[in-house]
Amino acid sequence: RIALSHESLYNLIHTNFAMMQHHKYSLTELNEMIPWEREVYIQLLMKHLKEEEQKIKAEEAKMRQ
Repeated sequence: RIALSHESLYNLIHTNFAMMQHHKYSLTELNEMIPWEREVYIQLLMKHLKEEEQKIKAEEAKMRQ
């Protein structure tokens, strides 16, 4: 609990829900992660999503030309 003191309960539940619905993590997987491991996965996922968004924008810009 101390390790997650920087994260609100709402944010924890909201993030778990998003990871389960959109990225197919199970609640068991999320709950069994070590807090720092969870942070690493979230950061990697955010990086991946930003990269995908940039690719889509680049493809859209390319099609407009």
